[in-house]
This record gives sequence, structure tokens and C-alpha cells, in this order.
Amino acid sequence: MSGRTVDDLQAIADAIVAEAVPGEQIAASLSRSTETDVRVRNGEVEHFVSAQSQGVGITVIVDGRTGTSSAGSFDEASWREVLAEARENAQYGSVDEFAGLAEPDGVPIVEQKLWDDDLAAFPTEKKIEIAKELERLVLAEDSRLRIDDANYSDGSTEEASATTLGIRSSSRSNSCYATVSVLVDDNGETQTGWAFALGENPAQFDLPAAAKKASERATRLLGAVKPPSRVTTVVLDPMVTSQFLSIIGGTLNGESVSKGRSIFADRIGEQVASPLVTLVDNPTDSRAYYARETDGDGLAARRNVLIENGVLKMFVHDAYSARRMKTKSTGNAGGCVALQLTPGTKTQEELIAGIEDGVLIDSVQGLHSGVNPVSGDFSTGASGLVIRNGKTAEPIREFTIASTLQRMLLDVQEIGADVDWLPMRAAGVSLVITGVTMSGA
Repeated sequence: MSGRTVDDLQAIADAIVAEAVPGEQIAASLSRSTETDVRVRNGEVEHFVSAQSQGVGITVIVDGRTGTSSAGSFDEASWREVLAEARENAQYGSVDEFAGLAEPDGVPIVEQKLWDDDLAAFPTEKKIEIAKELERLVLAEDSRLRIDDANYSDGSTEEASATTLGIRSSSRSNSCYATVSVLVDDNGETQTGWAFALGENPAQFDLPAAAKKASERATRLLGAVKPPSRVTTVVLDPMVTSQFLSIIGGTLNGESVSKGRSIFADRIGEQVASPLVTLVDNPTDSRAYYARETDGDGLAARRNVLIENGVLKMFVHDAYSARRMKTKSTGNAGGCVALQLTPGTKTQEELIAGIEDGVLIDSVQGLHSGVNPVSGDFSTGASGLVIRNGKTAEPIREFTIASTLQRMLLDVQEIGADVDWLPMRAAGVSLVITGVTMSGA
């Protein structure tokens, strides 16, 4: 997997589960990770972190009672102590008829390139220079701009797991990105903008494009005013769509459904969205930032079609929620991590060209707190640009957009071709939705 295994960690995981006694289920997971975070302002390093961590976690299940424990050391004395604590904790746990480890389901692992040697060897001084260069490029875009912060971040993880039911896996992964947040001042007004630069390694970053996008996001909102209230058509920018899809993914989680916390409970097979909407969770797509080979239970990650041509096809499950709902795991311990809509054929500019009157939603505030996953009520603060006669016009801010998740999915009119692979749990794409209430002046 990932072209490599982590033999030393796998050996420890195997040794731990070998300690199981009759009637006892044991799962062991080990990981070690590194991270680098650089923040630059005014050409100087303002914040720098280079950290390493490691840990072992053990779960013991006996007669429906579950106990867990963990530690930050891999030596045998430590993991034996963790195992003893997990066993003791299981004695005091409540009986849960659905408690149990995931059982192997025969789904093959899709091997992916999750490890990049160039990133692993990338020098620290060059990481710092990337953040500085991003800052320089932004400031060169417009004399009114100033930097809030310019950042470089990366991380790597080596992990291994084993269970008494025969699941074994180990892998290595690493990733990186750069971000910039800017402020623009003009006639006593201040607006903000931001952008990402992504790649398998820093050599693939398009820093000039990120600088340009951050500048455009900030400067195009200068002079923004509060708009009048009305019902309108909105075009969600890819970043906003990514956030929106993450919320939808949460409502399709088997745990939420089993607890009655989903608007889609008991709606399998129903038309819940526009026929244009096909939504999949596909962590086997290496373009997704959180692509992976196995889920948190150790089962193979897989492509799951959640909504197809607007029809609700399935919920996602880990081993526990699957057992509770009398179905099978979908390899989603940890929830949806790589959501994506099947894209259309038009650019954002082409989508806007077909709208006589509407709003391009550039950013939203408080999205998660403004959505009720049980009722589907949706209300969030937003800013963006008026769309008039097929073109973007004056900027607007300090307004809210409101609807319900159910209505918004059904009112999707077009999906863009501008897929944006963001460091989030969902890929972004421009999305046209009608019938949204805009509350402003």
C-alpha cells in the first residue's frame, strides 16, 4: 500500500493483538507523524513549528463492553500497560449489543500514491522561502494590499493497525499546501481575500496564481454595500460549494441517520435533488486532499455513490453504524472525506452569462452554525457580487442567504466544470441554485 509498508509499527500491532485471550476482541493502531507550519509577515518569520509525535491506541471488547487506552510510546512495557488499562476500562463499560470490531469484507484495497519523496526531502529553508515568496507576489499585485499572513504547512504520517478479526494494514502518507490571507484598504474601507496553493510537493505550487486569486477576492469587494432583500438565483463559488457539500455529507452519515439526526432518514430511493446532482464520496481518487487506502476501521476505502441523478442511493457506514442499522460497512469509518459532484461543462463565467439577475456568493460566514441538519434549515451570512445581464456587477456584503438543504438540492440548475481540489473534505465546483432568499437592507 502506498508502495511501502511500515514494518516496525506493523510488528508491534501484530504483537499486541496476539495477546488476546478467548472471548476478547482487540484492535491496535500505531502512528508517528511530523508537521511543519510556517507563518510569515512583512518578510519575517512570525511563527515556526516543526514537530514530531507518535502514539499507540488499543481497543478491547469483551461481552459487548468496550475499553480503550493510549500512550505516546511504542516500547513493549508501554503498550503492555496500555493493553492492561484498556482491559480494565472494558470491565466498567456499559453493555452495547452493537459493539464489535469490523469484519473483513473482501473489498480489495486500491493502492494509491500517498507518499511523495520530493516532499519528504524538501529543505526547511525552502519551505520558509515559499511563504515569503507568496507574500512578495501578493504585494506586487496591488499597492493597496497588505498581508494578514502567508503560510506554508505540511505533514507526514506513518501508521499501522491490526485486529483479532484479521484486519492488517500499514501505510505512509504526506501532504502540503500554502495559504495567504490579505487585506485591502481603500478610502477608509477594508476587505479581505485568501487563496490556496496545492501540489504533491512544493515544486508543484502555482504561487503566482494563488497571489492573483487572493488579490482579486479582496479588491473586487471594495465599495460593497448591503443589498435589498429578495428571492434570487445564487452562484456558489467552488470554496462555498465545498463547505456546502461537507454539510450534506454529514447528513448522509449512518450514525446521524441511526440517531434520527438526518433530513434524509427513510428516504432511500427518493428524488432528493435535481437530476443534475450525482454526489459521490471517493477517497480512492488521488486528487482528493484526504485520499486514503483504508478507513478508520481498517477496511478498504471505496467509491460510494450517495446520490445518483438526484436519487438518494445510500448512506455511509462504519462497522458500528452498519451493525446498528443491520447493513454492511461502506468503508467510511471517519465519515465522508472525499466528496465530489459530477461536474458540468461550463466555466463559472459561462454559468454567470446565462443569469439575468442573481448573486455570486464569494464567501460565507458561520455556515455550520447556521445549518440545522435535522430540519434542514439553512441561513448564513455572505458576501459577493451582483449578477446583472449575465455579468458580475457591484459588490455586496452584510446579507444572509436562506433556504433549506432539501430545497437547495432540488433547486440546483447547473453545475460548473471548474472543479477545485481544495484541502477540505469535498472538492469545490461552481453551483447555480434558484429560489434562495437574500436578506439585506
